[in-house]
This record gives sequence, C-alpha cells and structure tokens, in this order.
Amino acid sequence: MPRGYAGRLLRVDLTTGSFREEPLKEELMRDYIGGNGFAARILYDELKPGIDPLGPENKLLILTGPLTGTAAPSSGRWAAYAKSPVTTAVWGEAHCGGTFGPELKYAGFDGIIFEGRAEKPVYLWIDSGKYELKDAAGVWGRDVFETERLLKEEVGDETVKIISIGPAGEKLVRIACITDSLYRVAGRCGLGAVMGSKNLKAVVARGELDIEVEDPDGFEEACGAALSKMKEAPVTGTALPMYGTQVLTAIINEHGIYPTNNFRDSGALPGYEAITGETMRDTILIKNRGCRFCWIRCARYTAIRSGPYAGCIGEGPEYETVWAFGGQCGITRLDAITYANWLCNKYGIDTISAGNLIGWAMELYEKGLITKEGTGGIDLRFGNWDAMVEMTEAIALRRGFGDVLAEGWLLAAKKIGKGSERFIMGVKGLGLPAYDPRGVFAHGLGYATSSRGGCHLRAYMIAPEILGIPEKLDPLTTEGKAKWTIAFQDGFAVVDSLIICKFVTFGIWMEDIAPILSAATGFKYTADGLMKIGERIWNLERAIMCREGIRRKDDTLPERCLKEPMPVGAAKGRVVPLEPMLDEYYELRGWDKEAGIPTPEKLRELGLSKAAEDMERLLAG
Repeated sequence: MPRGYAGRLLRVDLTTGSFREEPLKEELMRDYIGGNGFAARILYDELKPGIDPLGPENKLLILTGPLTGTAAPSSGRWAAYAKSPVTTAVWGEAHCGGTFGPELKYAGFDGIIFEGRAEKPVYLWIDSGKYELKDAAGVWGRDVFETERLLKEEVGDETVKIISIGPAGEKLVRIACITDSLYRVAGRCGLGAVMGSKNLKAVVARGELDIEVEDPDGFEEACGAALSKMKEAPVTGTALPMYGTQVLTAIINEHGIYPTNNFRDSGALPGYEAITGETMRDTILIKNRGCRFCWIRCARYTAIRSGPYAGCIGEGPEYETVWAFGGQCGITRLDAITYANWLCNKYGIDTISAGNLIGWAMELYEKGLITKEGTGGIDLRFGNWDAMVEMTEAIALRRGFGDVLAEGWLLAAKKIGKGSERFIMGVKGLGLPAYDPRGVFAHGLGYATSSRGGCHLRAYMIAPEILGIPEKLDPLTTEGKAKWTIAFQDGFAVVDSLIICKFVTFGIWMEDIAPILSAATGFKYTADGLMKIGERIWNLERAIMCREGIRRKDDTLPERCLKEPMPVGAAKGRVVPLEPMLDEYYELRGWDKEAGIPTPEKLRELGLSKAAEDMERLLAG
C-alpha cells in the first residue's frame, strides 16, 4: 500500500449506530490524492441529487490528505464536505487548520463518512483505531468553549483533539461552522448545520499510529527545499508572520478594492487605519500562534483590555473577519469587531457570512426595506457597532430578526421580499468576501465560477492581480484572465486535496509539491501530472453541481458588480466585464458555452466516464 495514508476510511451510520471500515483503493489515492479529490469522487458516486441538505440523506465527510500528520510544511489541516444548506452551488466545502487533522490520522483513519441521523445527540470517540458513539446530552446546548472543556474532562485526557459545533449548529443556523481547538474553523457553506442536523455534537480523537513515508530521505530533502523557498518569499517569510492575514487591510484599501457598506461605497473605508494589522499589532496583540506543523504562525492571540468589550480574549480576528464586521458594516471599532469574532467562535458561526449578512441587512434598513420594528428595535444602520454585535449574537441563537438572517441570504430575501435580493452581495447564495471584483477582473471570474459560490479561495486571483505573485497582472483587463483563473483553480484543487495551507503557494507551486508527494506516497508525480489531477477534480465538482441544476446563468456576480460603476479609486467607473471572460473560460475548460456543462469529451479525457454519460444526458435535454 502507498505510504503517507492511514489506509482506511471510517463510515458511521448515525441512524443505526453502526460502523464500517473501508480500505482506501489505490486508484482513489493515486488519481484523487485526498481531501477535495476524495470528496468529489465519493459524493458523485453516493450523493443522490435533490436531497434536503439538512435531511438524513446528506452525507458529511471529514477528510485529511496524504501529507497530513507528516513533517510537510503547513500540513496540519483537515476539511469537511457535504451538500451545502445555504448555497445553490450544492458543493459544500470548508477547510480548517488547528490540531484535529493529524490526530485523526494518528488514530488510524484518513477520514470519516457520516450518514443518517442519530435519534439523540451523540459524539464520536476515536481512540487509536477503536471507536464508539457516546451520549452527548451533557454537552448539547453548550457553546464551543464549554464543549471542548467538558469533553476533555469526560474522556479524562487534556491532550485529545476535538472538532465540535456550538448552539448555532444545533439550531441549524445555515451559516454554522465546525470548530477545531476553540478558534480554528471550517467556516463556509454551513456545514456546522449539517453536523447539527445529524445530532452529531463532536468528534474526539486520540491516536498513536505513525504515518510513514515511502522515501524518508527524499521526503526530508523535498520538504526542506520547499520550506527554504517559503522562508525567502516576502508573504510567507515576512508579512504573514509579522501581521497575520491582517496585513491585507492596508494593502486592499490602498489598491481601492476594499468593499464598504455592502459594496455600495467600495474603494477604501474611511478611517481604515484604525483596524489594520499594524494597529492590531500595536494595540491588542498578545502573541502569534500557529496551526499544527506550521512555522508561519499567522494566527493572532488578542485581548481587549478596556471599554465595553474589555475581557474579550482569544484568537483573531483575521483579515476577512475584520472586513466583514468592519468595512462591510461601515465600522472602524477594532474592539467591537474583535468581540463579534469572539461571539462567532463561541456560538459556532462563520464570520465572513455573518458580517456579510449584517451589512446586507444594514443597507436594507437604510433603504427602508426593513424597519426598526422588524429588527426588534435594533438600529441597524451602517457604522452602528453596538447593533452589529447584537445582531451577530441574534443570528447565532436565532433570536428575533437574527432568526431571519440565520436562514442565509436567499431564504431571508424570500421572507423579506421588496426586492431585497437585488442587494445580496453573493454568488450562488454564498456571500462575497473582502475584495470588490470591479477592481480585480480575474478575481471576479473566480467568484462567478467557484465550486462553492462566493469564494475567494478556490482561485485567489488577488495573488497575481494585486500582490504580483507569481507575476503582476493588470487587474483591469480581461486579457488572459480565463487562462490564469483556470490554472489557479486546478492548482488549488490539488492543494485542497493534499489539504495543505494555501499560504504555502505564495512561495511554492506544483514543481515543489510533486517531489514531496512522490517521496511521501511512492507514486511518481510531476508538476503537469498534478495539474491534470486538479483539472479532473474541478470537473467532477462541476458535474456534481450540474447534476443539481447549476448552469451558465448561475455563474454570475451580484447586479451591483455588473451594473453599478465603482465609485472611487483606480477602478472608478468600472464594472466587471464578465461575459467575455466566461466565454473564454468555458472554451478553455472544454465545457459547453451555452449551458456551462462539462462536455462528455472533456470528461472522458479526464477518465470520468460515468460523469461523461450523465452530462451527455443533461446536454441532450
């Protein structure tokens, strides 16, 4: 068997309480790697189209990769997958650092497939290859912080690693997340709600298995070479260790693409200097922290020492969170933003989604589409940090108007009506993050075509368009953008199948990853071969989406980005010229340009014969 893997998956039927161990097939490991690749293959084969994402038919996958639990740089990660309850994209995916991923491998499994629904709340206990479902009545209803403490007490071991949901997941808040080590979060796509729908409170793992690699000397050499390049790269070697992801607040404002007031006033947030990484470092930072097996240590451990939020201590906030509760809501109070982040960690909701939803609601409030009576007395105007904090908790606990927003943008807009859907700043039901695409055209194409909806991480085109990595592109031209976006999407499909941190790609790429993976597994990979695997995975994810009804019409951007010119900055007067980029994108992808469906010829070229047959039927009508 190839090295690097634990060699088996654990399938858990929560309805019956039964288990089944499944050995990994060599073809799955070689051609799909792990993480996203495993999930795409399993969900395509097993997930019935049209199911309720919060019903027992949905499957929740917790997966690792072949480098997880090894000394490979920034490899201490895991990811969750399921049909998303908040998007129309269907493909639900959320990645996480922390400590749990390696421990799951050490406990004997490359991943877990949860099926069905437990009759009563349970948690899964895995101890060095042994496993059982245990009663979670004692922690059901508890927040994330309490849950971790109580479960460690129950199993009698402070060193166990835990992933869990908070009250938001239990209450099926559609932006609920899954939390690792109190502060690391698998945040987007609402997979905490899927976990809650299954009455699954947590997974607790302890393991002693050694993860062996095929060629230890070659592995050490390849990892060392990659690490050296990462240390020399400005982003991974200097910027992230010094300021964390918050280094971007000043950069994105200075480039004029910082979304402000629900993207209505985008460009730069007035007073943004009060919430930058530099200000954070000088005021609330206690120390840097890092995920398991990561020397970058980009996480910030912070404390608010005075004012109304004094005593708030914990990790964060990250750049996207500072924007979501800051620029999106017109707020420059770092203490209020930090407290809102702490509430999200406590109750278990995604910060990007929460802040995006609140900013959307603030615009609706200012336009008179919702009233103070409708918000339960909350003065939900831009800049009101007290209202932002109050609404964050209300969403997490489904309290008052928070219960409406807890349903996510699409369902909330149906309830609110009055044309409120026109102001949703999201793609396929997933709110956009902290970059206005009117000033970065390839990044806009990435939003429109991302597998999980409004996501910046499946094609982080900010790297070439703003940071100049691996080379500087003109952000305000369409030329060559489809080709670049595809290259990033395919490459990141590999990174997300290895489940290593995307930050490593600021210093290394496939030519550096191939020798690491080859030495770990014994399979012989090349840079080009990895990119072909990435293309296979991306196309299979798309086939899952198409099977559920996603078409070209869904690969779009909010009306504001397509019709309302950028108000200020270098991109003033611009909108995203999406359609010509989409045409080129589909053509280069080998997809049908009218439908946005992968062609049978492309899928067969990638070895996806079953998907080819299915897409052929869809194209035939």
